[in-house]
Amino acid sequence: MDWLTTVDHKKIGILYLLAGGFFFGIGGIEAILIRLQLIKPMNNFVSAQVFNELITMHGTTMIFLGVMPIIFALMNAVIPLQIGARDVAFPFLNSLGFWTFLFGGILLNLSWVMGGAPDAGWTAYTPLSSEYSNSHGVDFYTIGLQIAGLGTLIGGINFLVTIITMRAPGMSYMRMPMFTWASFITSAMILFAFPAITVGLVLLSFDRILGANFFDVAAGGNPVLWQHIFWIFGHPEVYILILPAFGIISEVIPTFARKRLFGYSSMVFATILIAFLGFMVWAHHMFTTGLGPVANALFSIATMLIAVPTGIKIFNWLFTMWGGQITFTSSNLFAIGFIPTFVMGGVTGVMLASAPADYQYHDTYFVVAHFHYVIVGGLVFGLLSGLHYWWPKMFGRMLSEPIGKWTFWTFCIGFHLTFFVQHFLGLLGMQRRIVSYLPHQNFDTMNLISTIGALLMGVGILLFLYNIVVTSMKPMNAAADAWEDGRTLEWSIPSPPPEYNFKQTPLVRGIDAFWKEKMAGNKAMTPAEPVGSIHMPSPSILPFVMSLGLFIAGLGFMFSREDFSNSFMSFIFNNYLVLIIGLMITFGAMITRSLIDDPGYHIEPEEQEEEVRA
Repeated sequence: MDWLTTVDHKKIGILYLLAGGFFFGIGGIEAILIRLQLIKPMNNFVSAQVFNELITMHGTTMIFLGVMPIIFALMNAVIPLQIGARDVAFPFLNSLGFWTFLFGGILLNLSWVMGGAPDAGWTAYTPLSSEYSNSHGVDFYTIGLQIAGLGTLIGGINFLVTIITMRAPGMSYMRMPMFTWASFITSAMILFAFPAITVGLVLLSFDRILGANFFDVAAGGNPVLWQHIFWIFGHPEVYILILPAFGIISEVIPTFARKRLFGYSSMVFATILIAFLGFMVWAHHMFTTGLGPVANALFSIATMLIAVPTGIKIFNWLFTMWGGQITFTSSNLFAIGFIPTFVMGGVTGVMLASAPADYQYHDTYFVVAHFHYVIVGGLVFGLLSGLHYWWPKMFGRMLSEPIGKWTFWTFCIGFHLTFFVQHFLGLLGMQRRIVSYLPHQNFDTMNLISTIGALLMGVGILLFLYNIVVTSMKPMNAAADAWEDGRTLEWSIPSPPPEYNFKQTPLVRGIDAFWKEKMAGNKAMTPAEPVGSIHMPSPSILPFVMSLGLFIAGLGFMFSREDFSNSFMSFIFNNYLVLIIGLMITFGAMITRSLIDDPGYHIEPEEQEEEVRA
């Protein structure tokens, strides 16, 4: 019950990590099934229909339900600690964001057992997803992602307000740690990008369920409209995913090089510039739709420009390591491995930014290789680096370094085996999203190598899970400053942190606040206030109930036009009763929240002493 009702940002971070890990595992299994189908020519391991469902669900699950919540797990666990806050600005909303995400993700994955998964590709292009998809699969996609996306939007707003209003005294914007900066800008991007996909999903569900015609050419609709709406969200989404990874790398490398981050202010402005340009390049996904030479040229130039701030970041990380006393922990190995891998993804991105060249590459495995070099080689390397780095802070236990290094080498080698050869498969003309291929086209050996690499990546993830299991059996004895060279505020308090994070709000006297105090000979942060009573928010079951109501309403809306053989099922679904019941549950919980005042509770100074001793 404690976990169902918690509003503590540290516990919600762990919930995000568990849920994200679960969906990441599902997405990984789907990927391995795809690779097993393509291991040899003319294979019939899965049918063409199941293959379409697998590639759709792999992309959708990984992006929306796998890596996004793991990013939110680290943001929840770390940001309030980095800015010297006791919690996020809206703890209740934080819990609501998690439960809506989880119920949306469960709804989407129920499609596997309720009549077929979405089968129109993870981008759900119309008319494939509107007129040519006859199962309920795409309905699960539209409704599930709307509910899950609501959770992401709530989380983004919450972190924006938290970082703007709850920084410790002395922490100006230009003293914030880079991970906090990256999360701040990511949250701003979520605020502007997610409404676009929400509108698109609403329009598509109206087309499919209520018989509207936004995307139906015969009735005056426009299928290219969906592409614009999707990519106006979809391209910023790539940066919503990668910027937190940039932030993680900017924390890990200085810690293990025992040096300040090189060019801090240029890093901040490069991050802002990436976010700004990220909203101006969506149509580079649409060079083959015939937008014309002017639009193609403008989007080409904007896409190439975005490489400049990214290049600034790469050089800053290299200069941070230059002359540093580098220790090669497993966290730092992932951070260092990230740099060349992400650069390779960036280089192919510049190739794809050229509209005439993109015309040739567009529907080939070259794009698959590019995308995975950026998202897996960038984001997943960054997340694994961050998880190894902050694990002792989150759980009070150090992950095993030898197993961590095995994780890195198996995952890294497996990754490059899988995706490096796919560049050449694409250049040789192997198309994306095809269930099989003819022999003797020079595809056979490279597909075999790619599948072996994917299995090796799977081994790397299993090693990481084994590391977690082994570590969880050890005592919680991690030091507060677990790596001994921690630079930011989270390393100044016990591991794991007490419920209230900081007994006294710290006074920040410069960038890398904790490092500055250590260099001045202080063992701890200088407090900005006397010891006093700490106000804490009360736990609540209402976020769980609200999200459950949305889940029920989503199912009711989806099956409202279904012809059931059972008369009772027809009655409750076709008359919108299930939809109404779900909405009543959600609105009932919202009214309860509005009418019943919750003053929270206080932790008195004597209880704080007991908790620290415990």
